[in-house]
Amino acid sequence: MTDEQKQLAADETGEVFADDIVADVTEDYQRRREARRPLDLQWRLNMNFVEGNQYCEILPGGEIADGGARYFWQEREVYNHIASIIETRQSKLSRTKVGVTVMPFSSDDADTGAAKLSTALIKAVTEQNDMPRLINKAIGWSEVTGSCFFKTVWDASLGEQVGLTQDGEPICCGEAKIVVVPPFEIFPDDVCSSLDECASIIHAKAYSVDEIEDIWGVRVEGEDVDVFSLDGGGALGVGTKTGVTTSTVPDHCVVIERYTLPTRRKPRGELAIVAGGKLLHYGELPFVTDENDERGFPFSQMKCLEKTGCFFGASVVERLIPLQRSYNAVKNRKHEFMNRIAMGVLLVEDGSVDVDDLEEEGLQPGKVLIYRQGANVPRFMDAGSVPSDFRYEEERLLSEFITISGVSELSKYSQTYGSMSGTAISLLVEQDDTRLAVTSDSVRLCVKDVCAKIVRLYKQFSDGVRFKRLTGENGEPELTYFTASDLRSDDLVFDCENELNDTLANRRNMVLELIRMGVLTGEDGRIDSRAKVKILEMLGMGNWESGRDIDECHRKRAMRENLVLGKEPLSVCDYDDHDIHIAEHIKALLEDRVFADKALYRQMDEHITEHRIKQLAANAVQAPESEDQQDE
Repeated sequence: MTDEQKQLAADETGEVFADDIVADVTEDYQRRREARRPLDLQWRLNMNFVEGNQYCEILPGGEIADGGARYFWQEREVYNHIASIIETRQSKLSRTKVGVTVMPFSSDDADTGAAKLSTALIKAVTEQNDMPRLINKAIGWSEVTGSCFFKTVWDASLGEQVGLTQDGEPICCGEAKIVVVPPFEIFPDDVCSSLDECASIIHAKAYSVDEIEDIWGVRVEGEDVDVFSLDGGGALGVGTKTGVTTSTVPDHCVVIERYTLPTRRKPRGELAIVAGGKLLHYGELPFVTDENDERGFPFSQMKCLEKTGCFFGASVVERLIPLQRSYNAVKNRKHEFMNRIAMGVLLVEDGSVDVDDLEEEGLQPGKVLIYRQGANVPRFMDAGSVPSDFRYEEERLLSEFITISGVSELSKYSQTYGSMSGTAISLLVEQDDTRLAVTSDSVRLCVKDVCAKIVRLYKQFSDGVRFKRLTGENGEPELTYFTASDLRSDDLVFDCENELNDTLANRRNMVLELIRMGVLTGEDGRIDSRAKVKILEMLGMGNWESGRDIDECHRKRAMRENLVLGKEPLSVCDYDDHDIHIAEHIKALLEDRVFADKALYRQMDEHITEHRIKQLAANAVQAPESEDQQDE
């Protein structure tokens, strides 16, 4: 530990009690792990069923093992409907391409500029972290286990290099980093509370001993660690149809990070990191991730289904496991019945034939069967036909799969019920999407919380002027500079767009219908150039034309002049579009910030007057030219 951390880890007498911290954190971690063990078993059982190991069960001793066949001839085939259901749900939820936009707190230019800057910053950071891939990964964990978490932290080793240390190590400006955290690594202080109600959360993850030494500079002893149960064990991990595999990794150690919210005794919170019986770090909570510039947890939670009175969510797989077991049993018993009909059960009088030869070779076509003279002729037992109850039960179970999972045949098999109209199919698709509304809302809220933490982290760690390459309104990269005061996360409203039901075809039909109705046209019945650009974006054709939209360039220049009002002198150029500049400047003139300040009001009024003088002069020059053209 550093001298500062040793001072924080000392009592009033100055004595360092690192051993007490290690013992307390380790004991707290063991207690929380025991409290969460039933949930761990259920998650691992869900993972086994998704992977196809569907004959395992939770034993009374707290382990997962294969139940085994009662008879050697019993069929134990797996007809995995759970995997296809989860894949369908994941594919539909992956269409929830959440786009977070920051809405200004007011119509003031400063708030509008801060909102646009925050939106561009969020877009750039999410692209750097490949957010769509992280969301799909988190949805996979959430669908199987019921929950998944995002961890949004500040990594000082990322970003552009700004200098060197005395040892020659590079110093970087730092960037926000987003990591997907499976539920196996999260241990709340109370499994019956929610994330907002927890006072402390432990994040335990298995690291290699070399990685621990690189990050914290401490060498610990390695061991074999199960990445799911986080103990030194060979416990049952994810299974396959052919057998059970373990999830044990060698030469690793569990790093325990305990985050404690601020209290009266510790107003800036506490973060203690322990591994291998050694204290790696001790100090205050490092990140300001809550509202009102308060330090909090760096975690955001995503749930498949809400489980009342539980910190973690519920998975659809838990509800499908009994159905899957029944379906496997029905199909296997049905096939065993069909095997009896096809192969037959032979009745043989004792001592009439060579039973060993008959069992080994069976009754292949053309076989000469020799039986004892005077004995009864061997014959097949009448097995009858397959009972119709098998078919009825199979169909009933398939319908229950649809009812419980919320995935219909239209989504799962791309099949409709007979001949249906397009309107009926659209209604079915809408009903399927409605069944996933709870899960898609959880995805949106989770991403929304991650984006809020991103803005707060950049506000916390942006000392002085910071440069960052962001995407401009024209879709082109721009090198933007900003300070912490330009990011007002607490004065902004985060709005998240849900695109689960908004397909490209639906959006195009809606835009074309609005054009036919005349909603997008002006008073003269024409569509202006700015509206054309927006229409092309809504039609999915990108904003390739906005780069050549000269009106948009003039509008952006006028808005920049509004932002620097009072800080820099404003000038009027001959090539300015005076109508656009005057309209944008009048909007700024009517804002409270400018209207209440006499100096700003006078400066803007003089600037507008200068635009009008230039406009009149330009019109006077164009008027004689037009008269000469008419005479010619």
